[in-house]
Amino acid sequence: MKSIKIIIILALIIGALAFIKVKFLSKEGGDKKTPQGVGMPIIVNGYITKAEKFESRIFSTGTVMANEEVTLMPETSGRVITINFKEGSHVSKGQLLVKINDADLQAQYKKLQIQLELVNEKKESLKKLLEIHGVSQEEYDSMINQGNSLLADMDYTKAQISKTEIYAPFNGVIGLKRISEGGYVTPSTVIASVEQLDPIQVDFFVPEKYAPQVHKNDKLTFKIQGLPETFTGTVFAIEPKIDPATRSLEMRAICPNKSEKLFPGAFAKIELALKEIDNTIFIPTEAVIPELKAQKVYLFKSGKAIPSKVETGTRTDAKIEILSGIQPGDTVITSGVLQIKPNGDVKLKKII
Repeated sequence: MKSIKIIIILALIIGALAFIKVKFLSKEGGDKKTPQGVGMPIIVNGYITKAEKFESRIFSTGTVMANEEVTLMPETSGRVITINFKEGSHVSKGQLLVKINDADLQAQYKKLQIQLELVNEKKESLKKLLEIHGVSQEEYDSMINQGNSLLADMDYTKAQISKTEIYAPFNGVIGLKRISEGGYVTPSTVIASVEQLDPIQVDFFVPEKYAPQVHKNDKLTFKIQGLPETFTGTVFAIEPKIDPATRSLEMRAICPNKSEKLFPGAFAKIELALKEIDNTIFIPTEAVIPELKAQKVYLFKSGKAIPSKVETGTRTDAKIEILSGIQPGDTVITSGVLQIKPNGDVKLKKII
């Protein structure tokens, strides 16, 4: 009886093992027969390319500058006797603005004039005597030298007198005066500033990578905080070197300011147009796959992902220019590009 029980137990164990083996083999065979995911197309989004007009632009910041600017300071010391301007008013080139007392210099100049007249009279007398050999040539030459010396002293005195008069160096607007009539000034005293506000200048910087693309006469637009208008200008000067500290190139633009709404020192937000391309192709940046020394995209053609090497150009915040490798009307795959295999099956979910 005991041996029969053992045989029955062994038979049950063998049967259970056989059942498990059959189940496992059938499942494994089924898996190999129909592996999950194989043959299923990858769901992707696409972008239909088209030729479009593109204008390359640089965004920068700058500072409004006066076209001409000068701080008026006297060349000599003295007491101010006349101020011929109103603060904040327009002045014309050559207009007398400030007069410093020059009474002593005027008196000295008159004295030299009288001395010169006496020397000239003596020179004429000596000339007549020289003709009859009444004086020596040396005496006559000495009198001529005295006259020339007096002329030089008069020129010097006139130069000193001119330093007591301060004129407007150009047409512009004069600022707040820092002196008063009757006050004593020295060469270090600031009188006022004169600014030429029409036209106005704008100084700004662009990164060095754009240096080959910027030129004189390039057009720009800019805005000033607090003013609704958009102002236009033209680049008229470019610094001939790149600043090694900031790795940027300094540029200067000029623009009309007849209304004089723009003031020197204002902060400007600048938009500079670099180039305009009539027919170019731009695609979403995420569609481009970088490779070793190359870049590629996948094109959707008849349910397949066809790789195509591309050459890229200008990049914007969301798109990149394609110079070669794509034609207008091609459908570029923009999603799932890292899971796609060359010539693999894909299915378009959405066209963007």
